[in-house]
Amino acid sequence: MPTYEYECAGCGKRFEKFQNMSDRPIERCPDCSGKVRRLISGGSCVLIKGADTSCALRSTGRTCCGRDERCGKPPCGGEP
Repeated sequence: MPTYEYECAGCGKRFEKFQNMSDRPIERCPDCSGKVRRLISGGSCVLIKGADTSCALRSTGRTCCGRDERCGKPPCGGEP
């Protein structure tokens, strides 16, 4: 089951929800009951605990967030 990210139009809260692909999207914010929209995901990732989380720029030519250059936020902003 995928995790979907939502954003509230009323209060701006962002939250994630673990749902089946066949589940209807959430319509209301759990905090203020405002209308929410499901955000488009940038892709998926598998995190292996204990694995090296340093920037992959050297080995793949792209950073962990998919950019061609470091973004300045850890782990991408660290030294190569």
